[in-house]
Amino acid sequence: MRVALVVMLSLVMSGCALWRKDAEEPIDNTGPRKEKAEPVLKPSEALKPKSLDIASPSTDKFYMRGAFFPASVTTEIQLDSSTGVPGTLLSGEDDLGLDDKVEQVRMDFNIRMARRHNMHLDYFKLNRFSEQPLPRDIDFGDFTFTEGTTFRTKLDWRVLTLTHTYSFIQNERFEAGAGLGIHLIEAQAEGMEPGTNNREAASEVGIFPTLSGIFSYRISKRFAFTARALWFSAAPDEFDGTMANYHADIQYRWHDNAAVGLGYTKLVTELQVFDDADALLFNLDTTGPELFIRFSF
Repeated sequence: MRVALVVMLSLVMSGCALWRKDAEEPIDNTGPRKEKAEPVLKPSEALKPKSLDIASPSTDKFYMRGAFFPASVTTEIQLDSSTGVPGTLLSGEDDLGLDDKVEQVRMDFNIRMARRHNMHLDYFKLNRFSEQPLPRDIDFGDFTFTEGTTFRTKLDWRVLTLTHTYSFIQNERFEAGAGLGIHLIEAQAEGMEPGTNNREAASEVGIFPTLSGIFSYRISKRFAFTARALWFSAAPDEFDGTMANYHADIQYRWHDNAAVGLGYTKLVTELQVFDDADALLFNLDTTGPELFIRFSF
């Protein structure tokens, strides 16, 4: 996942370099340049402000957002045996003792490569661990674990998202657009009885396309509303999956290049893998408010 992140960032920076439309300043090495007279300002222009543009999410060329994300988590997991016998459908929080509340610091970035083209990068990581006696008998993979057995659970989830959108509406107050994104997902689930060889593990890595949409509205000089949505659903022979990422926020810009805000994010994953040797059902719902600071120019 770290290598994928480095490669993805390199591609983004390369794309931005290729997309630039700034004309290079010609270089004349044939002789000394003649000094040009400074333009004479009219009295009406002397006190004129450099720009009447108001900083807005719909015109920012780049932003970096850091957020505190105290989320509620709901997890369902089922691991079938290698012979195809269905495992027990488990609640990660009620049956396995995984935390149902997590506190995270998240970051995302957006680059406006041209007036109507945006590239957005987001990374989400959720690692949880627990060890407790089982409240009931369960079938997990090829093993049956009885009630009261000390069961150790490890669950890792990582998602890297790169999204390109084209804005059909774009001005200093409004922006609305749609596009395509790529999700790079890595999931690992492990359950075992400590001190024994009774251990089962499953891992999945995949790349999925997503549809995306963005919207922003500058309510006033200081306040703005933004929203973003990504969605994917497919049911080929190998798996049945739905993924969604919804975010909305209100932000207050106390400086042209800095804003604070309060938002709400919902991350949904429903994945069922049909594999004779490693059939897996995994549902994850992470939802909660966000308090963030945003730097832009």
